[in-house]
Amino acid sequence: MRSLGIILHDIRIEHTLFALPFAVMGAFMAAGGMPQVKTLALLVAALFFARSAAMAFNRLTDAKYDSSNPRTKNRPLASGKTAAWTYGAFVAACSAAFLVTCHYINPLAFLLSPVALAVVFFYSYTKRFTSLSHFFLGFALSLAPIGAWVAVTGRLDIAPVALGGAVVFWLVGLDIIYSCQDVEHDANAGLFSIPSRFGVARALLYSAMAHVVMVAFLVSLFFLTRLGWIYLSGVAMTAALLWYEHSLVKPDDLRKVNVAFFNVNGAISVGLMIFTVADRLL
Repeated sequence: MRSLGIILHDIRIEHTLFALPFAVMGAFMAAGGMPQVKTLALLVAALFFARSAAMAFNRLTDAKYDSSNPRTKNRPLASGKTAAWTYGAFVAACSAAFLVTCHYINPLAFLLSPVALAVVFFYSYTKRFTSLSHFFLGFALSLAPIGAWVAVTGRLDIAPVALGGAVVFWLVGLDIIYSCQDVEHDANAGLFSIPSRFGVARALLYSAMAHVVMVAFLVSLFFLTRLGWIYLSGVAMTAALLWYEHSLVKPDDLRKVNVAFFNVNGAISVGLMIFTVADRLL
């Protein structure tokens, strides 16, 4: 139990908050209102297991790099406080639980579940060979709303792909900001990222551009679905919070990166979910 507690704390289980709201949005959009409680519960469970497996797998694959990074050197695996096999067992258990949960959702969800796991695991290797690793992370997280749509309808449509696109560029923008903290380490370790390749100033510009694209995708959903003015109010709130996020981080001042990354983006995902759900219900 002690090892389990260490792993759950290490993978920041509370940060499931980043993906969960978009999955809920996808479910309510697909249902045109309140989805079945059973489907929603299975969806939340599947997301929890997939995200937990992916994060623990990331800690396993990155332990060598984490140990040389001042920001991450005290993580349990990087510091040698926990054995690698405990993380491996956790990844295996969560992966199995994810597959079983998808089996109980519907046949298409179960058929696609191994693909989803492959995508989220593959992301952990992308910083080794491409500066576009941020896009792979965004794609991995975009599977949450797309999967939610599949869970509710048993099929794939254009609307969840647009919502997934919004998630991709949201993650690209915020992950670029977060990666600015590791520019020197990534360069020394031979890891790739947009900040380490182009510098912090240009990276922050690219981050802002990604968030403009995110808002464009969110607006497109208004035309692709029957969402109304309540949803559009949520999009306006999202745009305002993104502007505020970028005002917090400067090329020569990264002290507020964590505020921008965790606090503001947490408010964006939860806030947009609330507006979307309210729009669907009202």
